[in-house]
Amino acid sequence: MQLTTLNAISPIDGRYFNTVQVLSPYFSEFGLIRYRVQVEIEYLLALTAAVPELEEFPMHQIGEVRKIYKNFTEYHAQEIKEIEKTTNHDVKAVEYFLKQRFEQMNLGFLKEFIHFGLTSQDVNNTAIPLSLKDFFNREYLPLIEDLVRSLHLMSKDWKDVTMLARTHGQPASPTKLGKEIAVFSTRIEKQLMLLKTIPHSAKFGGATGNFNAHYAAYPEIDWHKFGEEFCNHLGLSRSFPTTQIEHYDNLAAFFDNLKRINTICIDLCRDFWQYISMNYFKQKIKEGEIGSSAMPHKVNPIDFENAEGNFGFANGMFEHLSAKLPVSRLQRDLTDSTVLRNIGVPLAHTYVAFKSLAKGISKLELNQSAIDQDLNENWAVVAEAIQTILRREGYPNPYETLKALTRKNEKVTAERLSTFIDSLNVRDELKTRLKEITPFNYTGH
Repeated sequence: MQLTTLNAISPIDGRYFNTVQVLSPYFSEFGLIRYRVQVEIEYLLALTAAVPELEEFPMHQIGEVRKIYKNFTEYHAQEIKEIEKTTNHDVKAVEYFLKQRFEQMNLGFLKEFIHFGLTSQDVNNTAIPLSLKDFFNREYLPLIEDLVRSLHLMSKDWKDVTMLARTHGQPASPTKLGKEIAVFSTRIEKQLMLLKTIPHSAKFGGATGNFNAHYAAYPEIDWHKFGEEFCNHLGLSRSFPTTQIEHYDNLAAFFDNLKRINTICIDLCRDFWQYISMNYFKQKIKEGEIGSSAMPHKVNPIDFENAEGNFGFANGMFEHLSAKLPVSRLQRDLTDSTVLRNIGVPLAHTYVAFKSLAKGISKLELNQSAIDQDLNENWAVVAEAIQTILRREGYPNPYETLKALTRKNEKVTAERLSTFIDSLNVRDELKTRLKEITPFNYTGH
């Protein structure tokens, strides 16, 4: 069966593929192979500056050698997969592929220094964080920074819009819509600052992390310094000491941080969903779209619901990744290998969620009349202000006095509140001041 978006089991490769296909170069099988090729080539080029036997390397061919991974195609990846059918080892297949290429380029004298002294995890645990770093910088950051910019713009546009707040689902002291949106942009920005401080860590040190084979062959070379410089050259931070594999503590921290950002966005989705249900926002209607198969009038907040669902699904996987990856028996077991192949899945669901959230936000239209009506219907919220001022004045039992007014079944209106203020035994200037407080101006700063 030929894989298509219709018969794919995962929606990432099916329904959502058009949205997430930009992630394929980082997290597909092709992407992993290409990054392995890049690591192997950059490692060999680094060796030419350290190993005496490689001093004759023709420097003018560096660009040509790098073209092997820069111009890498699915055809080349398929060549490697064919070799793997014989080797039954994916990284060894990359090594043999490169040896063939070097022979074709008249660089056969270099071929035994391809994968020199390395174990597979030196390649995998460098290729995977390298792909993750590139994804983070090229795809994730622009997406989340666009979201933050959108939130900043809404916060600025609606900074003077007074709305009724709700705590425990009940009417509470009024607030500004712009400020409530700024709560989310600020939370995301702070988590993004933390995320940027987490290193993209690589393991590079031979079979058990000690460069055993390297020191056996060239004891005079400082291989740990070489490993540090090589990882830094790739924009990675070398973990040391390690076992055969990266310990993944920083990767776990990275996934935990992504999970926190997703959780903030779930909170945002639910609030916007609620504001839409309260009619604070209307949604722009796209010609031809249907909200319900049965109810023609409906315009559902499906983008926020889709985003919430995908953020939540991604978080479930991030939770497993951050809990599982740092655990490996003794110097290594293979459980990390199959799990690492799935890191693109929660990242893809996160990507889908951000796209859906952005789409939902773009449809929002402020419904000022509904917001104002809600304020007019809830004059009782200014009771907090009145009782606090009465406390300052030394008025007897101010909280209990206002409680008696607002807890009655009779609705508190502007007129009823004005009558109540007139009944207070306070000076006239204070009564005037208390009557100036409305749900529209009782917003703090």
